[in-house]
Amino acid sequence: MKVLFVANFSPIVADMPASKKLYVDTLGLPLEGDYPMTEKLDGVNHSSLWSLSHPAQSCFSKPQWPNDVRIPQANLEFEVDDVEAAAKELQAKGYTLLHGTRTEPWQQTISRLLSPEGLIVGVCHTPWLHPST
Repeated sequence: MKVLFVANFSPIVADMPASKKLYVDTLGLPLEGDYPMTEKLDGVNHSSLWSLSHPAQSCFSKPQWPNDVRIPQANLEFEVDDVEAAAKELQAKGYTLLHGTRTEPWQQTISRLLSPEGLIVGVCHTPWLHPST
């Protein structure tokens, strides 16, 4: 078997209004219908298995996830044109960031929050996904 690309990533939603507020109203994803979905977004450029120690290090600068923060179920990142502006918009709409905008050792600039479903959601700029022309 040869996997060609990620065909779907769907958070498991317990509170649809809260999830739609984040994904549709705030992030502007074109999700429509009673089963909010779209086939109008480009594919996923990176997929991995991320041990809990890695997001703990990225979010909290230590290898243990804090006991007082819900353990995430997955990581979902959205490439945006302005990470700092996106992070400010998320905060202005009432979302608490796991961390503010920063550049990771691998040169990705990112801000992260924990979604209503328990996903780490990042707004980011990933330089290697923007080849110079």
